[in-house]
Amino acid sequence: MPTTFDVLADASRRRILDLLRDGERPVSDLVEDLGLTQPTVSKHLRVLREAGFVTARPDAQRRLYRLRLRPLRELDAWLAPYRRLWSDRLDALEDHLDQMED
Repeated sequence: MPTTFDVLADASRRRILDLLRDGERPVSDLVEDLGLTQPTVSKHLRVLREAGFVTARPDAQRRLYRLRLRPLRELDAWLAPYRRLWSDRLDALEDHLDQMED
């Protein structure tokens, strides 16, 4: 099973997640917006579904896909200490630049 980073390393899968931020979308909409073939989009959706990033529900003859927030929250929690580190470094740079102006 691929890791979260394996799943998100693919630009098309990240773009699918971006498109699903606004709500449920059928595969046909994703195909149109991505400019990829239906089998390619379906393959990416399968990877995202198996990794828990999206869910699908039947709607007549089509399937609607939507984001699952839990894996994204887990990723955000993992990134939090790195975000704080980056923020601290930017604050130090800002202080240094302010001192140079004085």
